[in-house]
Amino acid sequence: MVAKRNRKETIEARVQEALQLLKGVGIPVDSRTPRQQHRMALALCAVAKMKPDTPWRDAVVFGGEKPWTPKSRDIIKFWNEHWGENISSGSYDDVRRKDLLHLTLSALVLAAAGKADADPNNPTRGYAINPEAADVLRKFGTGAGKLAATAFVKKFGDLKTRLEKPRKKKGFPVKLPSGATVELEKEGPHNRLQKAIIEEFIPRFVVKPRLLYLGDTAAKVLHLDAEGLASVGLKEPAREMLPDVVVYDEERNWVFLIEAVHSANPISAERHIALEAFTSKCKAPKVYVSVFENRETFRKWITEIGWETEVWLTDSPGHMIHFDGEKFLGPYGNGGKS
Repeated sequence: MVAKRNRKETIEARVQEALQLLKGVGIPVDSRTPRQQHRMALALCAVAKMKPDTPWRDAVVFGGEKPWTPKSRDIIKFWNEHWGENISSGSYDDVRRKDLLHLTLSALVLAAAGKADADPNNPTRGYAINPEAADVLRKFGTGAGKLAATAFVKKFGDLKTRLEKPRKKKGFPVKLPSGATVELEKEGPHNRLQKAIIEEFIPRFVVKPRLLYLGDTAAKVLHLDAEGLASVGLKEPAREMLPDVVVYDEERNWVFLIEAVHSANPISAERHIALEAFTSKCKAPKVYVSVFENRETFRKWITEIGWETEVWLTDSPGHMIHFDGEKFLGPYGNGGKS
């Protein structure tokens, strides 16, 4: 007979081993209270038919001539007889819903061993250790056990990661000239301007559009036509240089470089010079456009707008503001008179 104190220590040591095993297969143990962790460890041991001093190599898995498939009440009885617990048999739902939940979600424990189609409340349904987790338990504490745990997670997934997986944010769809749809990360002032550029500016002012580049403040590059960029002599995109949208008018052989201006980066005189240098090998004449939501926001930037560029306001989509003189909406230099 094991002394009471030694038995308590044996139980605690086995509980800690079981929790280490559960962590090894990606079950989020640390998010639970100490008592919940204790019960989860006991649930694993009961389903594996392990007493406090049973070696891990003797863990019972599903299968064999005398399968061990305890039901919730059987697990409670096993705890009370072998693990020093004093739990009412009426607590069987707590065992199913709390103590066994993560074990079954992780596939470490089969929820209806031999009765895969059993209803959750079916009194004949029992639990068992998944045979594919046999080495995870039976070789626990060895290098082979770690390899088995890694293989198990690779096949069945990491429950902690699955539970903590962030909800995918609903994107902000934009319909491209080709008819395809991409999603900006979210609907914000800057992205609304980009959507307006793609869906309103381009159809109005670009005769035969081929979208070469579309950037996003979060996703960085949403659309890239590398072949199209190369065909007009533009470099691969350098995010600090390219504006938000680059579109090629195949009918007129013009390249539009368009900046959505919410809080920064209108095409100022300085940016115009920098973009001219960056696009110096471009084979097509260029049209520079700064886009604002309305006159009020445009007014904040009007003194910074560079000459020989265009301004478009999304709240007046049929109109353009032209900065300089000999023509309206067209490229300068490089044979671009219209």
